[in-house]
Amino acid sequence: MKVEVEPDKCIASGQCVLIAGSVFDQNEDDGIVVLLGSEVTGGEEDAVLSAARVCPARAIHVLDGQR
Repeated sequence: MKVEVEPDKCIASGQCVLIAGSVFDQNEDDGIVVLLGSEVTGGEEDAVLSAARVCPARAIHVLDGQR
């Protein structure tokens, strides 16, 4: 599964980091999302899909492997 983020849309709510901290982080200066890796495997897929669903800014996009 591939994932992308739109930092310009991010409102720094941090939900993605709480749900999938191995894939997402936040910039220390402003809290904006930082993608730690665009390729997501196995056990991380469900968490990334959940993070994309709960993102209030819709700044996370799953490009393939959607369920």
